[in-house]
Amino acid sequence: MCKGLIGKKLGMTSLFTPEGQYVPVTVIQLGPCVVTQVKSENRDGYNAIQLGFGTKKSSRINKPLEGHYKKSGGEYAVVREVPVDSAADYEIGQTVALDLFEIGEKVDVVGTTKGRGFSGVTKRHGFHLGRKTHGSKSYRIPGSVGCSAWPAKIIRGKKMPGHYGNHRKTIRNLEIVDIRPDQNLVLIKGAVPGHRDALVMVNKLKF
Repeated sequence: MCKGLIGKKLGMTSLFTPEGQYVPVTVIQLGPCVVTQVKSENRDGYNAIQLGFGTKKSSRINKPLEGHYKKSGGEYAVVREVPVDSAADYEIGQTVALDLFEIGEKVDVVGTTKGRGFSGVTKRHGFHLGRKTHGSKSYRIPGSVGCSAWPAKIIRGKKMPGHYGNHRKTIRNLEIVDIRPDQNLVLIKGAVPGHRDALVMVNKLKF
């Protein structure tokens, strides 16, 4: 069995479950993914498959990847490697669909958070604002950060302004609310990392 699939976050909406509960869901276009390479334990030391997802213009694919994709007959926007139980169950060019998931199953979703650029401590770490009164000069500043005579330096790890967002993040134990195979859509309860149309990876918990 394959551990997970590559998908694209389409956005968020909400729906009613059969039990009448109103839940927010994230809509993910999950697959179909095409096997571009098979790695076996005998040859590579482990069992895994390389999956291709999406499409890309031929002019934007370099020669090495063009030759690699030619074996599976496609031009993919992204490739990812996922472990499998047995490499003998897969072959190059095979399509892996979302039927490996089921409604009610818990999954892990991996994505890249939205990039916020260079942010201050209020936005980046949730610091409280200073007094908004006449003469106040400490409304959004971090405050005192240094030390006295010893060690007379900024301690490593101090919460400071800096680059915020745009890092890999995994949200665990999210529930699949609905699956629509005809549209390759999976509706997952709650929010997942990334902007609209961002690349995500949906992984099974038990593997």
